Amino acid sequence: MSSRADALQAGLQSLLPTLLPGCTRVEGLRRLSAGATLETWSFDARGEGLDHPLILRRSPGGLRSSESVPLSTEADLLRALAGSGAPVPEVVHTLQAEDGLGDGFLMTRIAGETIPRKILRDEAFAAIRPHLVGQFGAILAAIHRVDPASLPALPAKPHDAVLDRLRQRQQAMGRPSPFFEYAMRWLEAHAPEPPARLRLVHGDFRNGNLIIGPDGVRAVLDWEVAHLGDPAADLAWLCLPPWRFGQLDRPAGGLGSREALLQAYVAAGGEPLEPERLRFWEALGSLRWWMGCAGMFEWFDSGRDASVERAMIARRVSESELDLLRLIAGRN
Repeated sequence: MSSRADALQAGLQSLLPTLLPGCTRVEGLRRLSAGATLETWSFDARGEGLDHPLILRRSPGGLRSSESVPLSTEADLLRALAGSGAPVPEVVHTLQAEDGLGDGFLMTRIAGETIPRKILRDEAFAAIRPHLVGQFGAILAAIHRVDPASLPALPAKPHDAVLDRLRQRQQAMGRPSPFFEYAMRWLEAHAPEPPARLRLVHGDFRNGNLIIGPDGVRAVLDWEVAHLGDPAADLAWLCLPPWRFGQLDRPAGGLGSREALLQAYVAAGGEPLEPERLRFWEALGSLRWWMGCAGMFEWFDSGRDASVERAMIARRVSESELDLLRLIAGRN
């Protein structure tokens, strides 16, 4: 075990007995590969009659995207969503300074799979695959029905604010891009009327951020870019080519059609969405992904995070350019 893991093990061993009566030891501590900006650790709190599977989600050194809400806000959001119809893990504890474990929170670990290629191809999920698009639509409808007044404070991101932020990020990069300028002009010319009321938006709802079992979706993870915005943004994000994982003829997460997704969404109480509104948000989502890929190079090149994962995402800039141009041309 590394020195970091050793220190974490000791800290959890000290903290857990105060949170879970009967806990005497921490076992099976391991860092998961999931998570591009945060550490995610899996372990079990055990003792006499106690076997509690847990996840620690943390940012030990404060390395966070400027788009992310604080981890304490993310924990409060998960608590607020309990019973909403959006399946989320139970938060056990939000880390405090005196815990000595960094910034983050503990939540119950839910059994299931998050790796998209397994969900899309393995025999274990064959029976549930035809039903997942319907579940995605129903869950998104539940998320968007939540009363924003019941939630912790979240940033508001209507489409004009998102476009302004993308412009600022592009200017900060200091490298002119004809592709970016072309995409921005198209988006500005095709912007829809804003919704009457901003709703809770997950911001990264897709395969990879969903725990899925043979019975379907068990939990929605990674709420770090949650905000108040246009619900169409969530449905559009799910349909981007990167989240189809090779199943390009099945826009809804590599599993089905946009039409099936929208039908399930409306049937579960979501508002009907015009095709052009969805197309706009798919294009905006593609530009966001392009910017994220370009930003990964900045993180990698500056040494802030010289991980292989950063470099792998950075190389996808040209791929995301092609995806967006195909969408604008009506070929996605």
